[in-house]
Amino acid sequence: MAAFTAADVKALREKTGAGMMDAKKALEETGGDIEAAVDALRAKGLATAQKKSSRTAAEGLVGVAVEGTRGVAVEVNSETDFVAKNDKFQDFVRKATEVALGVEGDDIEALKAAAYPDGGTVADKLTDNVATIGENQQLRRMKTVSVAKGVVVPYVHNAAAPNLGKIGVLVALESEADAGTLEALGKQLAMHIAAAFPQALDADGLDAEVIERERKIAAEKAAESGKPAEVQAKMVDGAVKKFAKENALLSQLFVMDNKTPISDVVAKAGKDAGSEIVLKDYVRFQLGEGIEKEESDFAAEVAAAVAG
Repeated sequence: MAAFTAADVKALREKTGAGMMDAKKALEETGGDIEAAVDALRAKGLATAQKKSSRTAAEGLVGVAVEGTRGVAVEVNSETDFVAKNDKFQDFVRKATEVALGVEGDDIEALKAAAYPDGGTVADKLTDNVATIGENQQLRRMKTVSVAKGVVVPYVHNAAAPNLGKIGVLVALESEADAGTLEALGKQLAMHIAAAFPQALDADGLDAEVIERERKIAAEKAAESGKPAEVQAKMVDGAVKKFAKENALLSQLFVMDNKTPISDVVAKAGKDAGSEIVLKDYVRFQLGEGIEKEESDFAAEVAAAVAG
């Protein structure tokens, strides 16, 4: 019996853009392991449209809030998009995000234990919401950024309400420059971050496991070239450097012109402002990224219920 289903083949095709037979063969070769199959298809050059967690895998909202030189992003999940549009749910996400401004260490458990504006704790209010709305909801994660001097600029892509949406971004700029200048730059950088999906501020910040995975894929491709070992080694190094450049924020090309590295954009802004500007940190939360969402066949469920 196959270690995978038709749904697995469909999921793999959506992730990679590979043909049905190629996807099926990759799953057969990897014992049904979808992530390993993605790597196998990429190594063979058959993954033409891999999506970097851009598909929403869970519903809910991302909230952002800024107070002074400190900002925070919080993700709260719900089961359906219908609940995400609920005023009660939106009010909870907004207030919980504001409470998170006072929580240290990006500790989601500390946020749950913190006092909620309407009384009780954040966790108490969340429990009350679940009982009232009738749908499971979870405080998933939070991240805080701050600067000693400068601004933290918030941005929500396709906002569902003020400071609430499916992609929330914070940009921390440290500088003595005029606040208005920093706000304008921060807004442009935030829109870039929302669109370009950097995985770290710089190459050194990229996940070591991700880099090793890319190196393995590059090595498999190089081996298939049949070229000498020393040439293969250079091919692998080149591929890893290219990956790092494209996925580290400071080396990404600015989406506004697709030719200027973000580091140069920031440096020029500082020169024009007469004061150095440092892009100290950023946050990009996309709703549901990294969560596997089960897809159900509603018609089939109803038919099964009717059949008893």
